[in-house]
Amino acid sequence: MARQDALHSDGWLDGVRRVASPHFGERPEGNVIDLLVIHNISLPPGEFGGPWVEQLFCGQLDPTAHPYFDAVAGSPVSAHLFIRRDGETLQFVDLWQRAWHAGRSCWQGRAECNDYGIGIELEGTDDTPFTDVQYLRLTRVTRQIMRRFPAITPERIVGHSDVAPGRKTDPGPAFDWARYRGLLAAAAAAAQED
Repeated sequence: MARQDALHSDGWLDGVRRVASPHFGERPEGNVIDLLVIHNISLPPGEFGGPWVEQLFCGQLDPTAHPYFDAVAGSPVSAHLFIRRDGETLQFVDLWQRAWHAGRSCWQGRAECNDYGIGIELEGTDDTPFTDVQYLRLTRVTRQIMRRFPAITPERIVGHSDVAPGRKTDPGPAFDWARYRGLLAAAAAAAQED
């Protein structure tokens, strides 16, 4: 697979905390990375700020730490990026690798979105408004990703609910798509003026 950006050929973004997850795999040979999938997550559901999401994505979640964790501990899941409510951004998987975020999924007739998509998890729930700093950080990392993977256009940024309808609902109605797309458009316009 040809690397598109020699400066960042390792697939790790600048300005994020690296936390390597064991839950990843190789993308199929010749795959073009051309989809960005936005998710939300909180552990336990509706609670924010703890170490639990990081532990889940690293395979270290203690099933006895909360009754809900027994159902999810040991699940081999990950995302490329996780943006906490305070804006702290963690990267778990090299962007060139396949993170395990979308599960059974399909976009525009093409199955297995993990094979060609990048997953970003926002700390939140479907019905809790996301924070200002989360939108700003999401816009920043999206722009970094789009520069490295030009096949990811604004039209190819979707929600988990779009690629797994009926099975997933995130990022949910509290996610302000118009705001996010407006921030992306403003950032792109500012970059063109430079």
